Amino acid sequence: MGSNGISATSQPPIPIFDGEKYEFWSIKMKTLFKYQELWDYVEDGFTNPDEDQHRLKQNRKKDAKALFFLQSAVHDNLFSRIASAKTTHEAWKTLKTEFKGSKNVIVVKLQTLCREFETLSMMKNESAQYYLSRESAIVTKMNSYREEITDKTVVSKILRSLTYKFYLVVTAIEEAHDMSNYTFDELMSSLQAHEERLNSSQEQHGE
Repeated sequence: MGSNGISATSQPPIPIFDGEKYEFWSIKMKTLFKYQELWDYVEDGFTNPDEDQHRLKQNRKKDAKALFFLQSAVHDNLFSRIASAKTTHEAWKTLKTEFKGSKNVIVVKLQTLCREFETLSMMKNESAQYYLSRESAIVTKMNSYREEITDKTVVSKILRSLTYKFYLVVTAIEEAHDMSNYTFDELMSSLQAHEERLNSSQEQHGE
């Protein structure tokens, strides 16, 4: 049996929200709802077409399924927040308002994240993978607030905030590639390969 008594073969495990890192949890839940073809019920709810009782019955059934998933994804300590919700849309909106915040709160959070993104720099002796994961975490949070950050913006920011040991590879990347189409994944691959060559060279010199 899978998480919360649901068969692991029927769907991915349900991520549990305990009040921390709402942005990451909500992204995982959105993916789960899309996998189950239930996201429209979560995001928009559904109407009650009086003229079509069969459709209404199906909508209620699917919404109940989505609500069950959402209830199963909330820790017992937080369940009271959505216990009285009659629809998935209502329950989702309740959690979003409390843990993501109002529009004004979101604006403030985005401003903070933008500052973090712009001021973050690679630390001395920090690995490329670890630094890129720190940048990626900030971008993911910004995207969760529907602030779309393009690969071009992320790549440009990273290239100008690397330590000096990456100077040669940065120059090579900028000369060899069209930076408007150069992706984050390509950059990660190039930086890690360069770092491995540096580490190998240092080991040989040490020997």
